[in-house]
Amino acid sequence: MKRRVVITGIGPVTPIGIGKEDFWQSLLSGKSGVGMITAFDTTNFNVKIAAEVKDFNFENYGDKKEGRRMDRMAQFAVAASKIAVQDAGLDMSKENPYRCGVCVGSGIGGLHTFTEQTWKFKEKGPRFVSPLFIPMILGNMASGEIAIACGMKGINTCLQTACATSTNALGDAFRSIAYGDADVILAGGSEAAVNEMAIAGFGNMKALSTDNDRPQQASRPFDKTRNGFVLGEGAGVLVLEELEHAKQRGAYIYAELAGYGANCDAHHMTAPDPTGEGAAECFRMALMDAGLQPEDVDYINAHGTSTELNDKAETLAIKNVFGEYAYKLAVSSIKSMTGHLLGAAGGIEAIATVLAITKGILPPTINYENVDAENGLDLDYVPNKARAADVKVALSNNLGFGGHNACIVLKKFE
Repeated sequence: MKRRVVITGIGPVTPIGIGKEDFWQSLLSGKSGVGMITAFDTTNFNVKIAAEVKDFNFENYGDKKEGRRMDRMAQFAVAASKIAVQDAGLDMSKENPYRCGVCVGSGIGGLHTFTEQTWKFKEKGPRFVSPLFIPMILGNMASGEIAIACGMKGINTCLQTACATSTNALGDAFRSIAYGDADVILAGGSEAAVNEMAIAGFGNMKALSTDNDRPQQASRPFDKTRNGFVLGEGAGVLVLEELEHAKQRGAYIYAELAGYGANCDAHHMTAPDPTGEGAAECFRMALMDAGLQPEDVDYINAHGTSTELNDKAETLAIKNVFGEYAYKLAVSSIKSMTGHLLGAAGGIEAIATVLAITKGILPPTINYENVDAENGLDLDYVPNKARAADVKVALSNNLGFGGHNACIVLKKFE
């Protein structure tokens, strides 16, 4: 018998707000976090926009000296974890640390450090490369630093499945708790890739929107005029907990994580299978794991990147699984507001889904103005305004480069 797993704490660090209240209010108001890039000089770049985290100061979450030994990606991860632990009311002095773990991934890792130290190597030579260069660029350092900051000595893993990273991390953490390896796990993802190399790389592969003249409208998932995603940064970490453990300590329960599916398109390095077949099978796996039928689902928090291929393939996958019922489902993408946080996307999107269940309000897909009927993108994408809804069951989907598909099922707790 699998043990039941619930969510008792949430920690968003995002371009539209840090902490539960700021993040949620921004989602409800349809606030865009996209603007002109401030992290570097974009004079020679075709892409000049991104969704940056504003007013982030690591000293609000940890020691200044320790912060200097972390890449920005790890700083975001530690901050999000501390917010989530506080939100859960988790007192580690009362817990067995070996039953408390971490599963937080990153799609790219310490890219800021890698770029900075590479320039230093080229300009000054090998003796000037920081002795902390290697640990600071490692993707697993987010999980390691979280464990140190929060005192968690149990299972500690890091996944790297591109844009599916966070959802895979949540799924693996869910199974670890369900099958008795831990009682509490901090799970999610972190990313800090708004820098010269990422913008150049994604830009040159024509994946990014170039709507520099209207940054807040540039991310428009499922809209007929979509022309690429907007790069975002931040972290999303959730406290996953075994049900009886949560009840014994009197924790508030946001929702239940009831099912998980993961597979691979095995189709192309970056493009999704255009038929959506792999994603569809992934959604079915998650529903089967939860013991639910397609008609039980009320809402889908979509991957919805605002790229031509992804939005079409994901819509086809939804229709494949849900048939005519797909037209009765609400489907929205918060990437319209946050941009695409790559490996951290699933973390903040799971938080948004949990809050949609708890609050009974669906976050919208902003900037949705033109129906792409010729490509079959004709579902209810919750256009432009938040909507009240009784959400008992929701899916949160993420699809990554390499063909990685991941889906979790979240339920109203009963």
